[in-house]
Amino acid sequence: MKILLTGVNHKTAPVELREQLAISAERLGEATRALHQFPGVSEAMVLSTCNRVELLACHEESSLDLLGFLREFLRVDITQVRPHVYEYREGEAVRHLFRVAASLDSMVVGEPQILGQVKESYSVGREVGAVQTHLERLLQSTFTVAKKIRSETQIGSSSVSIASVAVDLAKKIFGSLEGKRILLVGAGKMSELAARHLMHQGAHSLLVANRTFERALRIADQFQGRAVRFEELYSTADQADIIITSTGSQQHIFRREHGQQFLHKRRNRPMFFIDIAVPRDVDPEMNRVDGIFVYDIDDLQSVAASHLADRAREAQRAEEIIAEEVMRFQRKTQALNVTPMIVGLQNTAEEMRQSELRRAQVRLQSLTPEQQAAVESLTRGLMNKFLHMPMQAIKAAAAQADTMMLEVMREVFGLPAAQPQQCPSASEETREEAIAAGKQKAHP
Repeated sequence: MKILLTGVNHKTAPVELREQLAISAERLGEATRALHQFPGVSEAMVLSTCNRVELLACHEESSLDLLGFLREFLRVDITQVRPHVYEYREGEAVRHLFRVAASLDSMVVGEPQILGQVKESYSVGREVGAVQTHLERLLQSTFTVAKKIRSETQIGSSSVSIASVAVDLAKKIFGSLEGKRILLVGAGKMSELAARHLMHQGAHSLLVANRTFERALRIADQFQGRAVRFEELYSTADQADIIITSTGSQQHIFRREHGQQFLHKRRNRPMFFIDIAVPRDVDPEMNRVDGIFVYDIDDLQSVAASHLADRAREAQRAEEIIAEEVMRFQRKTQALNVTPMIVGLQNTAEEMRQSELRRAQVRLQSLTPEQQAAVESLTRGLMNKFLHMPMQAIKAAAAQADTMMLEVMREVFGLPAAQPQQCPSASEETREEAIAAGKQKAHP
C-alpha cells in the first residue's frame, strides 16, 4: 500500500478557485464513496472546509492522479487548478495530516474547529466503507496526536476561530461595535461562535436568518436576538450594519442589485459584509456598489497573522511533537508489516522438514511411491499444524499493534526483522527531513 494526499488550501489557492472545488456536507458521503471507487484507490477520505479541499487515499498503483477524480466528480477544468495543488506521499502525507488536525496548517493557528471537521470526514469515510485498515490506523493516530498537542502546548490557550477573526475585522472597521446591529445569515456552528464574540464586544442587537427557522430561533434565543425567516431576508437585511454570512449555499445569496436596494433603504448609510462561506455567499460584484464593503475569508488572513505571531512559540513546540509522532507512527507501521516474519517462519519450518526427510532417505527407499507420498503429506500436515498457532499469534499481535509480542516471536523463532511497508513509510532521509521540518514552519 502507498498513501497520497492531494489538495488545495488558503495558502496555495485564492477563494475564487477553492469555491469551485468545495464539496458540500450533503455531498460528502457521495464524494467519499466515489473516490473509494476511483481506479487504483483502495481506501479514501475527503476533507472539505472553507479553507481547504483535500483527498486522502491509499493505493497500490505506481502513480495516482487524484485531480482526475475532481475533474470527473465536480466536472471542473483542472487546468487552472493544477498550479495551486500540493501532493504529499507516504511519511510527508502523514505529517501533513497531523498538522492539519492539530490546526497548525489553519488560517488561525490553534482554532479548534478543524479537528471536528477531520473527525466528521473520518466518520463519513467509515460509514461508506472507504476508511478501512490502513486509514483507520492513520486517523486514530491523527486524533491522538492532535489531543497530545492540545494538552502539552498552549496553542489553544485563547480560543480563536474564523468567526472570532471576522468579529475582530468588524471592530477594525467600526472602531467599536457599540450600538451596531448585526445580521447572521446561516445558523451553523460558525454563526454561533460569531454571535458569542459579537455580543461579548457589545453589539446592540442581533438578527439571525436561516433556511431552517427553528435553528435561527435557537441561536437568537440564546443571545436575546431576533430570528428572521429566510423568505424575509431581503426585506430585513437593510436594518443591519454588519452582515456575517456562512451558509452552505452553492449560489450567491447576496448580489449587486440587493446591495443597491439595501443602500437605498438605508439612505446610503454604509453596510459591511463579512463572508466566511466557501463557496461565497456574497457576489464579489457587490464591492462595486458605493457604500457596500465586502470582505471574504481570504481577507481575514491579515487579521489572523497577529494571532499567529502570538502563538509562534507554542506552534514551534507543536511542530516538534508532530515530527516525533510521525517517526513513531512509521516505526509502528513498519513493525506491523509481519509478512516477512510469517514467510520466514514457514521457510524455517520447511527447511527443517526437508532436512529430516533427507536424513531418513535411506530408510524410506523401500517404500512404494504411494507410501512416500503419504509420508510427504503426513510431514507437511504436521508442519502446518505446528505453524498454525504461532502464525495466528503473529497476526493477532500485528492487529493489536503489540510490537513487544512481535519482537518476542521474532527472537523465539529466529525470524528476520519486519520490513517497512509502503503505506505509509519513509526513507531515513525523509525522517531526517521531518525532524528538521519540525524546527521551522512547514511550507504549504
